[in-house]
Amino acid sequence: MIVPQPRLLFWTGVVILPFSALAALLPATMIVSIAFMSAFIVFVIADAALASGRLKGIRVAFPEIVRLAKDREGILEIGIQNNRADKRRLRIALSLPAEFCSPHEEVLAVLPEGSVDSRVSWPFTALKRGNYVFENAYLEANSPVGFWAIRKTSPARAEVRVYPNTLREQKGLAALFLNRGMLGLHAQRQVGKGKEFEKLREYIPGDSYEDIHWKATAKRSHPITKVFQIERTQEVYVIIDSSRLSARSIEEPSPNSGTSCHAPANPGATANPGTPCRMVSPDLQSATQLERFVTAAMVLGLVAEKQGDLFGLLAFDDQVRAFIRARNGKAHYGLCRDALYTLQPKMANPDFGEAFSFIRLRLRRRALLIFLTNLDDPVLAEHFVRNLDILGRRHLVLVNVLTSTGVAPLFSDPRVATADDLYERMGGHIQWQQLRELERVLKRRGVSMTLLNNEMMCPQLVSQYVNVKRRQLL
Repeated sequence: MIVPQPRLLFWTGVVILPFSALAALLPATMIVSIAFMSAFIVFVIADAALASGRLKGIRVAFPEIVRLAKDREGILEIGIQNNRADKRRLRIALSLPAEFCSPHEEVLAVLPEGSVDSRVSWPFTALKRGNYVFENAYLEANSPVGFWAIRKTSPARAEVRVYPNTLREQKGLAALFLNRGMLGLHAQRQVGKGKEFEKLREYIPGDSYEDIHWKATAKRSHPITKVFQIERTQEVYVIIDSSRLSARSIEEPSPNSGTSCHAPANPGATANPGTPCRMVSPDLQSATQLERFVTAAMVLGLVAEKQGDLFGLLAFDDQVRAFIRARNGKAHYGLCRDALYTLQPKMANPDFGEAFSFIRLRLRRRALLIFLTNLDDPVLAEHFVRNLDILGRRHLVLVNVLTSTGVAPLFSDPRVATADDLYERMGGHIQWQQLRELERVLKRRGVSMTLLNNEMMCPQLVSQYVNVKRRQLL
């Protein structure tokens, strides 16, 4: 497509209007005026004809997959192939999805002479987790004189995977992620002697009689003692409830200050200086409980890796949506991340019976099961308790409920100014009391339940996990 430029309008006013007025006022100059105007029109048409070839031999390519974290700046590397290898000036624009923010809407790229391949970096920030597709790049080049601009759509495709942003939570747990080797190593007291058999040795005075291996003692004719070690490779599973209640909005913690959309452009390209970051819909800035569940699960995976345990995932609503068997390693963490980054709430009630039956059939070894769910609905809470016996005593179960704003004891918040505030606090107190009663019911069944605070969710979960490790409850 070819479009006129402001320069053409300016010179049309400079040439056509004066000569038209001159021919009207002085008929004797009509032939000269028509000649000048005809020459200008031919010049403009010739410039338009030359403009049609300005984008020939130009192709744009995107990387197949781009990975980045939510609310953190990413870079899209745009490859430009110039088959003629001549110097060109291009304007490049992209059509970003509504979930993305960029510091500019277009980039002015100068392709150097003698180079076939060039690259331009386009910074952008993702505001929502998920999988997205970037399609097509829009190119524009000026005609030799600048009267016209030729525009072209270059087909290109990139898959953008936006993962949860765990940077803020890792900063809150910085001590667990410092690679200090053996420097600053401290002895940590372990409760108990361990349950995993290590070896046999000869009896030493003071050994407990219950540790004597009687068959080995009878075979060797002198006392032999069993030695146990603390378990190091235990299985930890985070079970995420992605049903309808997980779609409730919460106040998301403030993102990292380094995630501004107003990042500087790539040195090899010039950004449009007058283009601000696009306005973002408030719906894209709100977070859901599921968003916090996914972030907490990824942080627990990192912590389990540091502790030498095996980490696994299960996500369910009215059926099991994702299951990753517990393993460790960088590749396994990437597999867990890929399984969760597209997880979205489903408007259906959770089927705890289906999830518990799935766990019972798939997990034969005793494991730590950390549930991230919502049980403030009395019907769902009753359904959860009724199906809890399916797991039996095989696994250690920790239930975690992310409480909504205002769910607290009646007199815990002194900021009550009106009658509406009082009724709101009373409603929150009733919900809190129901959850406390559920906590006592689960405790009698050997299940621990914790009410999580939104801001301190990840530290609370990590504290639970470390406490289980220290007390060797598995």
